[in-house]
Amino acid sequence: MGRRIAALIRHGDYHQLPGAPSALQPFPLNEAGQGHARHAAVELVGYLERENWHLAWVVDSSRLLRGWQTAAIMVDRLGDRFSGEASIESFDELAERSVGSAANLTVEQIERILRDDPRFDQPPAGWKADSRYRLPLQGAESLLEAGERVAGHLVRRMSDLNPQDDTVKLFVGHGAAFRHAAYHLGVLAFDDIAKLSMYHGRPVFLEVFPDGSWKHVAGEWKVRGKREDFVD
Repeated sequence: MGRRIAALIRHGDYHQLPGAPSALQPFPLNEAGQGHARHAAVELVGYLERENWHLAWVVDSSRLLRGWQTAAIMVDRLGDRFSGEASIESFDELAERSVGSAANLTVEQIERILRDDPRFDQPPAGWKADSRYRLPLQGAESLLEAGERVAGHLVRRMSDLNPQDDTVKLFVGHGAAFRHAAYHLGVLAFDDIAKLSMYHGRPVFLEVFPDGSWKHVAGEWKVRGKREDFVD
């Protein structure tokens, strides 16, 4: 059996609401984001040619528009690089961390809601970047819970591959959820989650081995700047 490699690709830049956690924003890629998606295809071809990797024909994407658009642009650019007729399948499981009923509100609005509700305590300082913190709102999850969801999807989908050749499967989603998934897969140490980010449209490759272990084998994580905001 050939090697099984997951390519994690953060969607391109998009028309994000200012001041709001990325959550489930339904907005499209902006012009820069479309460029990120095109660059992702070019960079991926370089890896395929250097490593003699093949490309699985089903691309998994987040159901959010920015994820699907990134995948669609890549599929169009990659063309006959796929091992069959390429298709995109979208999954709720690849979404970014949900803030539940506060989806697409600003941080200020969310904190006001918690302040005005006598059932809730105020969130800790820096709660948006706290991997363990979950807003006490219906449907909310922590970053670690989102990462566990994504990791489960990666494990299930990669276990379905039984390639004869070394094969890469594309997963297009969200940076924070991917990093927390990498932690659950044993690829990143917990302290590294906050130190790292992902470049828009630049693949990070994780190989899964027959014993179920995972390893980072190619592609660069982005080292987070001291003042860089924590977004998907």
